[in-house]
Amino acid sequence: MILGANSAEKVEEGIRKQFARRLFKPFARAIVEYGLVAPGDKIAVCMSGGKDSMLMAKLFQELKRHNKFPFELVFLVMDPGYSPENRALIEENAQNLGVPITVFRSDIFENVLEIEKSPCYICARMRRGHLYAKAKELGCNKIALGHHYDDVIETILMGMLYGGQIQTMLPKLNSTNFAGMQLIRPLYFVREKDIIAWREEYGLRFLRCACKFTADVAHGDTDGKRQKVKELIRTLKEEDPQIEQNIFKSVENVSLATVIAYKDKKGLRHRFDEEDVPQD
Repeated sequence: MILGANSAEKVEEGIRKQFARRLFKPFARAIVEYGLVAPGDKIAVCMSGGKDSMLMAKLFQELKRHNKFPFELVFLVMDPGYSPENRALIEENAQNLGVPITVFRSDIFENVLEIEKSPCYICARMRRGHLYAKAKELGCNKIALGHHYDDVIETILMGMLYGGQIQTMLPKLNSTNFAGMQLIRPLYFVREKDIIAWREEYGLRFLRCACKFTADVAHGDTDGKRQKVKELIRTLKEEDPQIEQNIFKSVENVSLATVIAYKDKKGLRHRFDEEDVPQD
């Protein structure tokens, strides 16, 4: 099915029926389980022009339609220096899918152009700062980002394999630089394969990343590490279908009794400096 103008109604019907179990149900589960939306919230739904954030916008619209308690939405698009063609694609998709976007301009692409070390990391941090600032200016108390389940498990493995640490991408966290602001990730339980199925069902075309650093690799992955982790997970899953779930659960089932050291706000702490050696 290929959709053009005035396609919002068909996409919304699909979210309520065909994709309810795979998309809206896990979206709603994350919101309830982690308390991501509360009465009186004004949420900036941050849209990059990609499939994940556009789906998130449509899911939020569906949640708003249920209207179980009052909250507000602002569909926020930051233009960090897109080409005219990419900017037009974002605006066309938003119009066709019935998402009333608020667009503002930044100069992030120009600022990271000459950065050689970790340009994608710097770009992401700068993007978040601009989004927080604009959202706060608009009276929002939360920003919503479109990271999904696969992003979470890939981040866990990347931290272990390339960062030498155990950490995860949290479903919500308070901003350290913008008082009273919170970041939420309502696609936390949504699988990327289901987002792709949704996109393909309606013949939708979205941006991946319009920056020169990621023209030939996965978004935000200039050295291919995330793609390698994707392939590793895919290979392991062929042998054990539970691999993805086990990776996700690993950061929920941390056994502190077997942890040698851990980090807190004061730095690295070794367990054997604080207590007796555990019994077997």
